[in-house]
Amino acid sequence: MTRWTRRALLRAGLLAAAAGLPLVARGGYTPTQSEGPFFPANPQDDTDADLTRIDGHDQRAAGEIIVVSGRVLDGDGVPVQDALVDVWHANSSGRYNHPADRSAAPLDPHFQGWGQLVTGTDGGYRFRTIMPGAYAASRDWQRPPHIHFKVRRTGFEELTTQMYFEAEPLNETDRILQALPAADREKVVVSFSPGRDGHPAGRFDLILRDTE
Repeated sequence: MTRWTRRALLRAGLLAAAAGLPLVARGGYTPTQSEGPFFPANPQDDTDADLTRIDGHDQRAAGEIIVVSGRVLDGDGVPVQDALVDVWHANSSGRYNHPADRSAAPLDPHFQGWGQLVTGTDGGYRFRTIMPGAYAASRDWQRPPHIHFKVRRTGFEELTTQMYFEAEPLNETDRILQALPAADREKVVVSFSPGRDGHPAGRFDLILRDTE
């Protein structure tokens, strides 16, 4: 096993900075998590980066608007262009627009619920959505608010993961999040602060493993 000395880490950081790349520590890949039972099943025309509105609807989705952005990178911190990023989550009441979700919580006819994004030359993606609601996964398990991600790009392993919100009390008892080692949990819990448009904004970078 290679030991990363302080000198080696500093040297790697300087090389990355000189190349204009972020430093991605070895083992810094985004952890895989379960896809869940509610990957979008209903074909829809509107899968753009604004999940708060559906084309042709006068009203927007119920709930607090948030903005999520980040970059898709490889293990060396190099941006991955043209990666397909699927994002989906429950509405503000904690229900998915999916036939398998039998929750009694109401559906939101104005919530898009699913977006498909393609990363730019800088590996960047950005979408606008609403804060997901928590919901009961079983009688003794309440899932915290979270957003699902699936990232695909030729030459890289497909990544399926979930993003959580910092300071959410239900994170501490979530069986999926807590199944990760502590260091990996830190990679998928995101802090939010007021963005340029006044809405809470968070950054979630996704680090892919290549297939070679």
